[in-house]
Amino acid sequence: MGSMDDIRAACERTAGALTARQALGQKTFVTRVLVRDGLTCDIEEGPWHLTADLPRQLGGQAAGPTPGTFGRAALGSCLAICYVMWAARLGVPLTNVAVEVHADADTRGLLGIEGVPAGYTDVRYVVSLTSPAPPEDIIRVLDTAEAHSPYMDVFKRPHELRRIVRIATTEEETP
Repeated sequence: MGSMDDIRAACERTAGALTARQALGQKTFVTRVLVRDGLTCDIEEGPWHLTADLPRQLGGQAAGPTPGTFGRAALGSCLAICYVMWAARLGVPLTNVAVEVHADADTRGLLGIEGVPAGYTDVRYVVSLTSPAPPEDIIRVLDTAEAHSPYMDVFKRPHELRRIVRIATTEEETP
């Protein structure tokens, strides 16, 4: 595990490089998802290979976590990582950082029952940590980290979603 000094140095070095050459920080991430068996999805991005599925009561085979699990994990892990990064950058000691994400949902929305939203109706997160620092320093770390957390931004700010459709006219494999 990287020390707080190592994390601070890496963040400052990268921030300096990205300030000097902004284009280095601009990326398009591509995650490929292929349905292979019923509702089971193979997910690939770079060297990572994951599986998502739904539970049996929704027609899946429970071959992996649900997409919702991945979404909540993205938010929780992004927050936890950002807390540690910003604690290192601001010189505030933190240990035992843990985040629980609680999301309320109604499965009826997924199944098309009218008047029920398919997404979450409420999302909360609980931050637990240990620190000898004064509470105001800890809150400053949390506030700063949350202001710069990519997945906090994804959950809070509406984003335009654009669909591109590719339809094969024969039973050939689609990319």
